[in-house]
Amino acid sequence: MQRKLDAKLICSIFAAGLMSFSGVLIETAGNVTFPVLMNEFHVNMAMVQWMTTGYLLVASIIMPLSAYLKRNFSSRTLFITASAVFIAGLLIDVVARNFSFLVIGRIVQGAGAGIAIPLMFNIILERTPLDKIGLLMGIGTMITAVAPALGPTFGGLVVNTMGWRFIYIFIIPVMIISLVMGLASITKESKKIKHSKLDVAGFLSITITFIGLILAFSNLATVLQKPLTFAVPLIIGIIGLIIFIRHSLKVANPLINIRVFKKIKFTQGLGAYFIFQINTLGLSFILPNYVQIVNRSTAMIAGLLLLTGGIIGAIASPVGGRLLDNYGPRKPIMTGAMFELIGGLLFCLFAANFTSIEIIIFYTITMLGTGLIMGNTMTASLNVLSEKENTDGNGLFNMAQQFAGAVGTAIVSAIMQFVQQMSGKNTAAGKLVDASQVGLIFLLVLVVVGVYLLYKATKPVKAKE
Repeated sequence: MQRKLDAKLICSIFAAGLMSFSGVLIETAGNVTFPVLMNEFHVNMAMVQWMTTGYLLVASIIMPLSAYLKRNFSSRTLFITASAVFIAGLLIDVVARNFSFLVIGRIVQGAGAGIAIPLMFNIILERTPLDKIGLLMGIGTMITAVAPALGPTFGGLVVNTMGWRFIYIFIIPVMIISLVMGLASITKESKKIKHSKLDVAGFLSITITFIGLILAFSNLATVLQKPLTFAVPLIIGIIGLIIFIRHSLKVANPLINIRVFKKIKFTQGLGAYFIFQINTLGLSFILPNYVQIVNRSTAMIAGLLLLTGGIIGAIASPVGGRLLDNYGPRKPIMTGAMFELIGGLLFCLFAANFTSIEIIIFYTITMLGTGLIMGNTMTASLNVLSEKENTDGNGLFNMAQQFAGAVGTAIVSAIMQFVQQMSGKNTAAGKLVDASQVGLIFLLVLVVVGVYLLYKATKPVKAKE
């Protein structure tokens, strides 16, 4: 296929990206609805979390299939299937009369998103001119990155004025627009599809891995009271991972070619990507709680304080991509890493008494760094791989993103819960300040590790190496 940057390519990227955008928007907007859903359906916080956990779990399980699906079906077929499945999930949630159906709707949406997100990046990698890949990867990242910025504000507005069902109702026309755009722009590939056999053993073992690990981290906050609810699924997940690795190294056509991890710069980039995703999600958990409990503001205000940083971070993605096309990956990625370090340090230094202005400034600095890092790290890491390995690498990056979403918030939440239990403060606000300080220090340590990995991943290779 001829690589040409035209309106049809841009349209196809936006069509696939809108589904990813919608999934993340519902997830972040849905966090605002939890108290309302708990009251309406008479469920507790642990149960209502399945709205997010169920979605991320299914998306994580579907994504390892991305390489197999890409080899066996056309992009057009995959897009139409993903759209139909996602819209079906939205309709289930719109008409749901009990909590179980609400979770089923989210699970169905997760299946659609699990197909669509890798598809968007595969379209970019296959059809974009080589000197424009950074820009287009940045645009793809931007489409998804806008959603967390808009989610809390969108969710608060809708829930307060029309009710939680309208979150799903408003997304349906967005998905119809996406479907129409995709039908017009995503054409059938000229190359013949070569059907291959599904690696069933690999798929089952990676499914067990994700179910075990995600359930374990979901129960991390109650590990002291119920240690078995954390330990048992963790052990099952680790066993599943060991089986998957051993099996994948033995077979000729594994579900995912994990031999790509032998390329150290790819592994370093993937590790950094995972870490910075956790940092972003951790901040989006700590800061809204701080604003509401310590500063006594509303959920709407909490969402608005993060809006500026989220939008600037999203805009930085295509700008950073263009810088990568012109100057290579090291300059924009390490510039972003410095912004992340500065933002993390400022959060730790001022955590005892955040003002609204400080939160806006510090979060904007951090998200500017995130915008320069995420899409560029993915592009640079995939460039290390051969064209044949790109689909596997893309699948691994998207799996890392979903897995970070499933475990990142759980880890930060558990750390903060432990600190609150040990805090000597008498008030809820005082306990949360202590917990936030420890949570932010934990995130800063992660950022330092991530910056080191990026430094190594982008370091030019000398001739003798």
